[in-house]
Amino acid sequence: MAMWIKLGIKIVGAIVVLIFLQGKVQRIYEFWDSDKDRGAVAVDKDVLGESFSTPVYLDQGWDESQSLWFYNITQGSDLVPYDFFMVLEQENSERLFRDNENLNAYRFLPQKTTFSNPDSLPVGLVMDTYQGKEYMGFTCAACHTNQIDYKGKAIRIDGGPAMADVGAFLIGLQKALITTRDNAEKKARFVKGVLDRNGFFKILTGGRNYTSEEDVLAELKIYCNRMLSYNTINHSGSTKYGYARLDAFGRIFNQVLEHVLTKEDLDKVLPEVLPNDQAENLLDELQDNLIRDGDFDHLLNKLEQLLSAKEIRQRTIIDLRNKLFIKANAPVSFPFLWDISQHDYVQWNGIVSNGGLGPLGRNTGEVIGVFATLDWQKKPGFSLYAWLGGQGFSSHISYQSSVNVRNLRHIEEQLKELESPQWPAMFPALDTARVARGKKLFEKQCTTCHQDIDRSAKDRRVIAQMTKFKVLGTDQTMAQNSVSYEGYSGIVRGMNLDVGVGSMYIQERAPVAALLNSVTASVVATPDPDKWAIRRFPEWVYDLVAAYFENEVKTTIKRGNYDPDTTKNPFASLRAYKGRPLNGIWATAPYLHNGSVPTLYDLLLLKKRSTDPDDGEYRPDTFWVGHREFDPNKVGFVTDKKEGSFKFETHRKANSNAGHEYGARKFTEQDRWDLVEYMKSL
Repeated sequence: MAMWIKLGIKIVGAIVVLIFLQGKVQRIYEFWDSDKDRGAVAVDKDVLGESFSTPVYLDQGWDESQSLWFYNITQGSDLVPYDFFMVLEQENSERLFRDNENLNAYRFLPQKTTFSNPDSLPVGLVMDTYQGKEYMGFTCAACHTNQIDYKGKAIRIDGGPAMADVGAFLIGLQKALITTRDNAEKKARFVKGVLDRNGFFKILTGGRNYTSEEDVLAELKIYCNRMLSYNTINHSGSTKYGYARLDAFGRIFNQVLEHVLTKEDLDKVLPEVLPNDQAENLLDELQDNLIRDGDFDHLLNKLEQLLSAKEIRQRTIIDLRNKLFIKANAPVSFPFLWDISQHDYVQWNGIVSNGGLGPLGRNTGEVIGVFATLDWQKKPGFSLYAWLGGQGFSSHISYQSSVNVRNLRHIEEQLKELESPQWPAMFPALDTARVARGKKLFEKQCTTCHQDIDRSAKDRRVIAQMTKFKVLGTDQTMAQNSVSYEGYSGIVRGMNLDVGVGSMYIQERAPVAALLNSVTASVVATPDPDKWAIRRFPEWVYDLVAAYFENEVKTTIKRGNYDPDTTKNPFASLRAYKGRPLNGIWATAPYLHNGSVPTLYDLLLLKKRSTDPDDGEYRPDTFWVGHREFDPNKVGFVTDKKEGSFKFETHRKANSNAGHEYGARKFTEQDRWDLVEYMKSL
């Protein structure tokens, strides 16, 4: 017996060593790319008429290989089949949708071919694989890489808030897919292009994705329905996002609500929007009680077939959307990522603690929002993984998905080294006298909420200062939505969830914030299904243990002026916004959490009220977004109207530019310019 135990220990030890070595080799391979320009390219003239030379980089603590790794590291995002994306034409043109000029119009940053980006996709778009199938998906860099242009020269800002219009991109992709499905000539070219990508090598190795025209068209129909249902569910009403913003949480919440949904929930809702016989016909289409990935798309397709009149069909789908999902109507700026691994709480409203496994849960939620495949299944019996995720013993939900937890851990490690950018030499030099005066004003007016840190200190910590929105005065939609939104709990129903101040029993409907916490914990607690069995469990254990012990941030109470969570209102503290250090703030326009103020100078002005004189200087109520051309004087992007730019209107829901006026009424014009000059230096 002792001999067998020793042999078993040796085998386990050998497996652990092999997995460790394999991981090291993989990391070397992933960081192999070291193009001196980090893949960046010049653009002669873009959709807004702007031109720029090959972008340069500032010292942010990353070298060429680290930037390129961040741009191209996969996380489990499966938007559309990769072959589809590579040959899909634009809606009204034979030019490819993935053409750099088209994607640059959505403000994704163009790249050239490099080792880690053989198809020269823009920053943050990448080929991902799941269950042997190739997809085009997003990486973190798509929304967290910025570019600033100045007099024909360009600077890339790693970790900066992107200018991308993700909402318009997804609608454009939907239109391109549907036009391809419905236009005979486009469809023929599309099918030929997809099948031609299954070249000799793929056929020889058995790696081809499609074998016939029927395969291609069947999948095209699926993704037309999927993009249509996604954009229908997440329609934002009168509040258009425009460039540089997204209601990421609203869309994450809706992905969760769709995938926890059960047949039992639909049985309650469908009769409210359809005659009983039609509701029953739709429900009969489902194979089991759990709504599987793609089932909701199928139901919407059947609904369209069932209802012949377009007006009735559209109204019914909208009614169904309103009963099952929430309104993704609170767009916010993409947060900047430097110091993110050193924060105690993250997101604009401090919804996530950064202690322990918090970063894994936070990033898992992000991947769910950017089209992770969610193969959630109800299974009988006990599962260790499900139990660790908070489930019971007799049956469990398997939260298998495409989310790549290992890569999410590595991304968080990488971000620890990222530093904020400093005012570049190509801009006008700082006025030292103004900086000195502005520093005194800043210390008097701003440091209570905006902590001063050393951007390069390895042991730096960022303590969020929360301020309830009633005091802050800024737009409350995002924070209010995170507290007030509820939905059908579906597969989570009947569980007890820890919500910080105690355990909440989940009834038929529940706060979406609680559902999100539950499913992200369960996804993290599920080993990667793409790993072979002998490797799956050891890697899963190692990643969770490593993520916990590598994270030096501990879970602590929040600081600041906010309403604390209570057993009566367990999410009260989310009705607040976070103040953070302002190092690198010059590179993060537009300002306020919802991007409603174009420049730092404008932020120091008052919002005009009806009682204010008309001849004063106030924050602009409308301005144009989409430019990358920088104004180093006021500090922000230029706001001129040009074809292709987006009109930001602060009177629309979620767009208010009010609030955060501390001291602004007392500031002289010199005070404002001095403060701006100091903030340039941070």
